[in-house]
Amino acid sequence: MSDKGAYLGADRMQWMLDNMKGRNLWNELFEMRDEQRKDLEKSVWLVKGDQLPMETNKQGLMKWYLHPLLKGPCMNTQMLFTQEIPPGSRSGRMQHPGNQVIFIWEGQGYTTIDGQKYHWSKNDVVQLPLRLKGNTIQHFNTDPDKRVMLICCEPNAFQSAWVDRGSGFDQLEVSPDYKG
Repeated sequence: MSDKGAYLGADRMQWMLDNMKGRNLWNELFEMRDEQRKDLEKSVWLVKGDQLPMETNKQGLMKWYLHPLLKGPCMNTQMLFTQEIPPGSRSGRMQHPGNQVIFIWEGQGYTTIDGQKYHWSKNDVVQLPLRLKGNTIQHFNTDPDKRVMLICCEPNAFQSAWVDRGSGFDQLEVSPDYKG
């Protein structure tokens, strides 16, 4: 489909008009504001990492501190998680738009970005460049005896630019630590 067809079809416009019918979108903004204010009254200002669950997913082992779908934290402008890579293992491989900073908290290994290796060790920072067509990335732990711990942070662009963010957000390979 051409770019023109992506936003011009009469059926697409009708779908949007049907979605707007009978609504007062201006008032709904204030309702959204009020709901956000209520959520903020209940939010936490200190996230206790030792109380958070470890999640095993297709990308590997993660612990979420800030996530677009979590209402508990007092802010949602950032996404923040840790990722553990067991000795000699690797993360899943994925397509990622970039604009992510990864601090190497423990361990040593490398990250491939579009097939090129970037070696790192404790206290290094990996920056995923923001690219129109995204980046294919994967993290590897080269130590057969010690884990790797990554701290990953990026702006919460999910709610303003959708999850794909224009360049694709896809799991290309599953971490060997995922047993789902």
